[in-house]
Amino acid sequence: MTVLVASDLDRTLIYSAAALALTMPDERAPRLLCVEVHESKPLSYMTETAAGLLTELGEAAVFVPTTTRTRKQYQRIQLPGPAPKYAICANGGHLLVDGVADVQWHAGVTERLARECASLAEVRAHMTATADPAWVRKHRVAEDLFAYDVVERALLPEDWVKELAVWAENRGWTVSLQGRKIYAVPQPLTKSAAMREIARRTGAELTLAAGDSLLDADLLLAADRGWRPGHGELADAGWVAPTTTALPERGVAAGERILREFLRAAR
Repeated sequence: MTVLVASDLDRTLIYSAAALALTMPDERAPRLLCVEVHESKPLSYMTETAAGLLTELGEAAVFVPTTTRTRKQYQRIQLPGPAPKYAICANGGHLLVDGVADVQWHAGVTERLARECASLAEVRAHMTATADPAWVRKHRVAEDLFAYDVVERALLPEDWVKELAVWAENRGWTVSLQGRKIYAVPQPLTKSAAMREIARRTGAELTLAAGDSLLDADLLLAADRGWRPGHGELADAGWVAPTTTALPERGVAAGERILREFLRAAR
């Protein structure tokens, strides 16, 4: 039986230093493996145990990294185990096959966005006009598909995020707050659609998924079984679904637990 595992990466399988949540005494902390370097500095980690589990998973199932990162940001990550044949980037906007973007898939995505939601230009202009320079550090566009702002989280007004979410919802977009980034993503741009396409191509009979943010909800609902960690947007909202297990672990320990669950279900 072919099993497909589509997993979010940041704060699900890999973690920045700030997101590790190492609450145990230092002498009991797990050994960590750096899996991403950016501008000559280590950026993302997983435990060495998780690295071994991911290697096993790559041999037991079709493992598909599934991320909102751009292709360039994804390609910085060096995951242990066999190189994945497929990867989903830009929240489903790009489907990579052996590291190369599927042009036809991307063309179909852009056509759908043009038909079904407000333009990126309109959303970006609204975010720029309403955000306060006192707490916005950067305005960014990802792959000409969606926008995000990098903010000072402590200064960010909750009301602004809520108002943006309502404004965006009325125009077919979703807002997600993840760490220091506020994403505005078109509702038709989904990880689940790309996962279904890969499942079709591979003939997968069982699909497994994991994720921590609002942008992962559709992926979890589309999979036969899913897991979410005890941190992140979904946990904070108390989000539940019949086929998704809410795990108690937080931080890098959650990544290790998710990989154990994937392996148990895939075998």
